Amino acid sequence: MSREPQTRGRAATLEDVARVAGVSRATVSRVVNGVRNVDPGIQSAVREAITATGYTPNRAARSLVTRKAGTVALVVSGAGDEGEDTDPGFAARVFADPFFGRAVSGIIGYLRPHSLHPVLLFAETEAARAEAIAYLRQGSADGALVVTTHPADPLPARIADTGVPAVLFARPALPVPLSYVDLAHRDGAALAAAHLLGRGRRTIATITGPLDVLAGQERFTGFREAMARHGHAWVPFAEGGFTLASGETAMRRLLDEHPGLDGVFAANDLMAQGACQVLRERGRRVPADVSVVGFDDSTAAVTANPPLTTIRQPVEEMAAEMARLLHTHIESGAAEPVAVVFDPELVIRASS
Repeated sequence: MSREPQTRGRAATLEDVARVAGVSRATVSRVVNGVRNVDPGIQSAVREAITATGYTPNRAARSLVTRKAGTVALVVSGAGDEGEDTDPGFAARVFADPFFGRAVSGIIGYLRPHSLHPVLLFAETEAARAEAIAYLRQGSADGALVVTTHPADPLPARIADTGVPAVLFARPALPVPLSYVDLAHRDGAALAAAHLLGRGRRTIATITGPLDVLAGQERFTGFREAMARHGHAWVPFAEGGFTLASGETAMRRLLDEHPGLDGVFAANDLMAQGACQVLRERGRRVPADVSVVGFDDSTAAVTANPPLTTIRQPVEEMAAEMARLLHTHIESGAAEPVAVVFDPELVIRASS
């Protein structure tokens, strides 16, 4: 670099960087905007000058050159009634779910080093979905990361129709030409069944997730299939809603109908935590009398009493992979959908 920075008291400019690096303003602009055919030595000098001057690119000006917004939309979607204008409880439910914080952590962990910034959009009603589609169509984001579990949600198909790069968390219930990241849910449920049987449990019930949600269906099916392979033709079950309260309600029902049960698989940790609370209320010791296994390996698994044996879903890694796939689609312009399916793991703690 040819000169010392002289930018005290004002924001550094391209001209300042060019002066310190000893190159033209046009060369600095090409490096800042990611033009690839710049000599590596010159790139290094420009980056050192950027650090020395404290220069921060103007995102609006940069987007005019690169035709990219530098942001991605993180769309959290539901399937509210078409007549609804708002759902004031939707955001609260999202932020209360341990899954969401883990997913955001994985997404930001990937995006930040790549100078991409997430913009959170809620799309729980027809009006909100229309706003999200308009936001993407007008180029306000370079792509979308979409989290939805409702099988009737029309948003994934509408996003696919826009042609904007997008990646889904979880395989969509209805086929759409979008990439997705998912977990082998049936394999995870089979791990839970094998573990409970390996602990000598014989009267085993399950608290399912919502059976109109694909993950709930897959975990239930995987558990029943694994139990059948070990000779159990019938598995008592009660449907839950992936919430602590629904786990409590389901556990009470199962104990009323099957008081001799000695093992429970709950399709997520919140429901397993609720189940443990009810078992204590009924005087049943966990795991001495009843072994309990959850699913997800969320914070609820660690804070439960006792800490839960669970099936780990690597949400942070899955979310980071979503962001990586989207970044690849944005940079390459590739439209071919890609599926990445992660393997679950059994994590043994004190509940079984």
